[in-house]
Amino acid sequence: MILGIHHAQITIPKGEEDKAREFYCGVLRLKEIPKPAELAGRGGFWLEVGDRQVHIGTEVGVDPGRSKAHVAYRVADLEQWRARLSERRIDVSDGIQIPGTRRFEFRDPFGNRIEFLEQSDS
Repeated sequence: MILGIHHAQITIPKGEEDKAREFYCGVLRLKEIPKPAELAGRGGFWLEVGDRQVHIGTEVGVDPGRSKAHVAYRVADLEQWRARLSERRIDVSDGIQIPGTRRFEFRDPFGNRIEFLEQSDS
């Protein structure tokens, strides 16, 4: 039996952890959590997102900008997030809307696709 999702992992180019921290911890305001000592030497870092985790791993030669794979984050105040990203010149795309949810997507500095969504009242 599958009980739930523990974490999702995305990749960034090897050696780009500082730039990724600036984006994920700075712009998106996610909290970095310690990696186990056994994995610390492999690069990357881990983030806490509510009661789940996102692991930022490093790889060579991967182009996430060519993929539709993504992590979707449930947010409060979607429009505040749109404004925050726009202030930083991050392109936001509304895409196809689905009933009961307002959402948009964008790419991180490495090309990883990210979706923000908020439950709507209508």
